Amino acid sequence: MTQDVPVERRAASERTFFGHPRALATLFLTEMWERFSFYGMRAILVLYLTAEVADDGLGLGEASANAVYGTYNAMVYLLALPGGWVADRLIGARRSVLWGGVVIAAGHYVMAVPVRWSVFAGMTLIVLGTGLLKPNISTMVGGLYDRDSPRRDAGFSIFYMGINLGAFIAPLITGYLGEKINWHLGFAVAAVGMTFGVIQYVLGRRNLGDAGDRPADPLLGADRRRALTRAGLAVVALVVLVAVLALVGLFTVNTVVNLLTGVTVLVAIGYFARIMTDRELSATERSRMKAYLWLFVFAAAFWLIYDQAGSVLNIFAAERTDRDVAGFTFPASWLQSVNPILIIIGAPLFALLWLRVGNRVSTPVKFAVGLVLNGLSFVLMAAAAQAAVGGERVSPWWLVAVYAIQVAGELSLSPVGLSATTKLAPVKYASQMLGLWFLATAVGDAIGGQVARLAETWSEPTYFLTFGLASVAFGVGAVMFARHIRALMAGIQ
Repeated sequence: MTQDVPVERRAASERTFFGHPRALATLFLTEMWERFSFYGMRAILVLYLTAEVADDGLGLGEASANAVYGTYNAMVYLLALPGGWVADRLIGARRSVLWGGVVIAAGHYVMAVPVRWSVFAGMTLIVLGTGLLKPNISTMVGGLYDRDSPRRDAGFSIFYMGINLGAFIAPLITGYLGEKINWHLGFAVAAVGMTFGVIQYVLGRRNLGDAGDRPADPLLGADRRRALTRAGLAVVALVVLVAVLALVGLFTVNTVVNLLTGVTVLVAIGYFARIMTDRELSATERSRMKAYLWLFVFAAAFWLIYDQAGSVLNIFAAERTDRDVAGFTFPASWLQSVNPILIIIGAPLFALLWLRVGNRVSTPVKFAVGLVLNGLSFVLMAAAAQAAVGGERVSPWWLVAVYAIQVAGELSLSPVGLSATTKLAPVKYASQMLGLWFLATAVGDAIGGQVARLAETWSEPTYFLTFGLASVAFGVGAVMFARHIRALMAGIQ
């Protein structure tokens, strides 16, 4: 019998993937192709939304396009919460990943259809599919190993390499096809990439053993029927809301974006209120959650700026940079490949740095470093924007330098935050805290999409300098509160 036995323990005499269970290769490639489709489409999304109708674009204003982009990113992370619940309680991680991949591919194929409505219908499907796939494929990777296996962290490192490999390659292909030939062809290539991911996932499922085969805590009988009934009622309520908005003439891009932004923030508030008011929490757990609330706010502020790389900075790349090399003007979206390649290079260096620093630098201070670096990247962008005043095109190396600073900030905050999430989690909510960490990104992206509207009405130097200095000031404030936050962490380093 192999039931509930980690694949690692059964793979000693089987073919391996860099010394790890063969199943890791299946999940690595699935995630690589999913990220290929996600980042490939995202690299050209705002450029397509703002392109003139005569150029086969959607013709949205920059403010609306930036808000759509931010809200789309927010929904991807927000839907990870119900996606994890579906896997844990209804169908299991393995089926969630499969159906998520199928729905994502369908969404990209819909976006490839050259009609105006296809982009929003396609993004809706991609959000739903990513909510099913993203949180659960990581769970399956963990299921390949014993909890205390020395190879577990290395396995996740290989897996996350797939994320950045897909994110690096995708803009180079979809960007060229989308910007140089046809936007919808770029979306179609993203669809083909996800299709490859689904096919190899199905072909490699024999390697997965029992990983994710069944729900971790399945709903049965009356509980299952009650949950499905509530889900059905929620869908009906959503359809009614859409119908009412359409009837009164309010079913517009801006209305939907504003509503979804509000929902994202309210979900975060409700989530924390539910945990903080739980009387079953010990005094220590409640104190640690107070510390985590600070870290959550810092993280949301970080992603608010960082994820404008695909919106405000992408538009700047298209309109303000001199991308001519030997007579060839390379696509602006190619610069979206800079971030993942810098992460691939920088991640092991930062891992070594934090190992050597140890507990001498606390988690709140590392968050502060991330905020300050993020802010400095926008201060540098203000200088680039000032150099471009008057219609001058500046070197794309400005953006490369900005992305390098942002990546240093991300590597100071993101992996540290993920680790802190697991350490500070109350026992009762341990399985839900990863979703709460994703929610910080959702809140940052949702608010960031609204903030990015100002990039159309403010001068570019003013916009970048204002929010850059605000992030630096927020980071300095985080340092000032670091000792208090560390005390709230109650012994967690």
